[in-house]
Amino acid sequence: MNVILFGRRGKVGSVLGPALEAAGHTLVESTHDADVAVDFTRPEAVEENVRVALEDRVPVVVGTTGFDQERVAALARVHELPVFYAPNFALGAVLMMRFAAEAGKLLPHAEIVELHHDQKLDAPSGTAKATAALLPAGTPIHSVRLPGLVAHQEVIFGGPGQTLTIRHDTTSRDAFVPGVLLALDKIRELPAGLTVGLDALL
Repeated sequence: MNVILFGRRGKVGSVLGPALEAAGHTLVESTHDADVAVDFTRPEAVEENVRVALEDRVPVVVGTTGFDQERVAALARVHELPVFYAPNFALGAVLMMRFAAEAGKLLPHAEIVELHHDQKLDAPSGTAKATAALLPAGTPIHSVRLPGLVAHQEVIFGGPGQTLTIRHDTTSRDAFVPGVLLALDKIRELPAGLTVGLDALL
C-alpha cells in the first residue's frame, strides 16, 4: 500500500516510517500517489492534512491528539470517505481502558493520572479523556509533563478498605506500530465519516 506519512520526521513518525516499510508498505511524498494517509503531526495541522488527503480521495488514519474532532468528522462526511482516529495506538492502552470501564461499574470512585513527555502539546491527553468518558461523570484527570517520560496512564479506584490501580506504560513508540498497521488494514472497510478508537477495529 502507498502511504503518505504526515509527520514523518517527528517523534512517532521517525519510528513509524521504517516500520511501515518493513511491513511492506511504500512511503510516498504526495497524496496524489497515496492509497492512505497517516497523520502524526500537531493538533493545528491535522484538519488541513485531512482536507488535502480527502480531496484526493485518500482515507486518513490520525494519531495526533488535541485537534477539533467535529471539524474533521464534517470533512469526512462531506467527502464520503473514512477517517480513523485513535487517541492511543498501543494495544495495551486499549485493554487498560476496557479493564477500567469494567472496574468502574463496581468501583465508581476513581481518578486518572496521565504522564507524558514534556513536549506533548495537549493536556489532558486524548487517552485520558477517552478513559474518563467510560467512567462515572466527573472522574478527575491529573496531567504530568516531564522529560524522561514517553506515555503512561493509571486509573486508580478506591473503595472501603481497598484500592485498585490499572496502569499502562509505553516505554517506546514502537508500541504504536501494531495498532497503526491494523488501522491501515481496516481503513477501507470503515464507513464514511470519523471512526474513533482502536477498540472499534478489534
